[in-house]
Order: sequence, then structure tokens, then C-alpha cells
Amino acid sequence: MYNQSYYSSYGSTDAEILAAAGGILAVYSVIILAIAVVELIGMWKMFTKAGEAGWKCLIPIYNLVILFKVAGISPWLVLCYLLAFIPFIGWLVMLGLQIYLAINLSKAFGMGNGFAAGLFFLQPIFICILGFGKAEYQGTPATADAE
Repeated sequence: MYNQSYYSSYGSTDAEILAAAGGILAVYSVIILAIAVVELIGMWKMFTKAGEAGWKCLIPIYNLVILFKVAGISPWLVLCYLLAFIPFIGWLVMLGLQIYLAINLSKAFGMGNGFAAGLFFLQPIFICILGFGKAEYQGTPATADAE
């Protein structure tokens, strides 16, 4: 025999599960938004240190172009991000490009390979360290040779 009170007292209804999932999603969204805002503030300061206008970090694709320029990488390589749509090959290209960017960005600010690893794995934190820390923009090897 079916006992409604037995099943409803021990089981979760679909509405309760959806409410819990919605709450988790809302908290996750707020955390991600806060991290993005902190990273944008750090990138603004970092761009200012590098002699670029800080507002350039607010424009989605253009901020990558400026970031590549600050790191001494050809801004045309931003087009490689389009390869991300190609499974596996595009992902490998993206991974290599992110590592290359982290290494060049850390060198442009006079940091070492350990800092480059931090930029790769914990980008929001290390962007803020570059922006708010004592690191000085030293330029890229191409701009250092020109001076």
C-alpha cells in the first residue's frame, strides 16, 4: 500500500532540489562576479603601470590585444583564440598561448618563472599582485632594445 506521508517525510521533492540548485548557482555566480571585478581592477592598475590607459581593460577582446602588447607578444595572436572552437588541437594551442603569455608578462614586469606559473594557475590573484604590488613595468625585450 502507498503511504504518502512516509515518502514525503524522507524524500526530497523536485521543487526542493531545484531550490537548492538555484541557491548554489546564485552563490557561485556572485563569487565568480566578485573575482572578475577584482581581476578587472587589478588589470586596470597593471595597464596603468605599463603606460596604457586603464579603461582599455573593460572592453572584452581589446583588453586581450592590449595585454598581448604589454607582454611583448604580437596582438595578432589573439586570433588564435578562435581556434578554441576546434576540439583538442584548438585547446592545445590555447594552452600553449596562455603559458607563453604568462611567461612574457612576468618577464615584462621583471618577475621570474615561478611568478609566471602563478599567473598561469591563479591569474586573478597574480594580476592583482602586478597591479597593486611593487612590480615595475620594465618593458619587453623589443622595447628595451629600442631605448
